This record gives sequence, C-alpha cells and structure tokens, in this order.
Amino acid sequence: MNIPSELRYSTDHEWVRVDGDIVTIGITEYAQDALGDVVFVEMPEPGAAVAVGATFSEVESTKSVSDIYAPVTGSISAVNDALDSQPELLNSDPYGEGWICRITMTDPSELDALMDAEAYRALTEGSS
Repeated sequence: MNIPSELRYSTDHEWVRVDGDIVTIGITEYAQDALGDVVFVEMPEPGAAVAVGATFSEVESTKSVSDIYAPVTGSISAVNDALDSQPELLNSDPYGEGWICRITMTDPSELDALMDAEAYRALTEGSS
C-alpha cells in the first residue's frame, strides 16, 4: 500500500500535506480501497470554518457513505472542483489529483497529533 512519507495522517484515514499554514486534505489509499468505487463527493464551502475532528465533507461510494473529518482547525481556502465531475479521482489518484480541499490552519500545533507514515502503516496493518 502506498503511504507517502512526506504526509501526515489521521486515525480517520485522511492525509495532510503541509505548506506553511495551509494544508491540503484527502483520503488515503487505504480509505479509498475500503470505500470501493467513489461516485459522489460532497464538497465543503470555501470560507467555511472547520474544527479539528468535525465532519466537513462526505464521500459516497458504491458500498457506503463516509464522513470526512477535519484533521486541523481553520477555514476552507480551496476545494477540488474536479471532484464534482470526476469523483473517481479519489480512487485513481488519492494523493494527487484526488485531493478534497485546502484548509488555512489557525493552530498549527494540531499537526502534532497526526501520525507520520510509519505510525499510519502500523495502524492500517493492524486493521487488516
């Protein structure tokens, strides 16, 4: 399974790419595999405030509907509009073109609660 080492991970299977005070959020390869074929992504509203641990998006697949949780507190600064017409990007390129949104963080110390790739690998291997 692909678990890029430069990313941080939540226990809810979201990944986080940090660029200053802005983070890009998506779901992991493990999550998209568990979901199956993604058919719809409910996008958050740009400018909306999000709190760490709160639901900010939903992903619908052929198997289920899953909530996406904010790994940090802040405001939505961008959304991936491509997912409106191509939700399957979450399956085909979860760490690239399948990103969900960008959040401008208000408390970067929250990143310390996220896992590195090694810890996330241990979590997912323990779940399988």
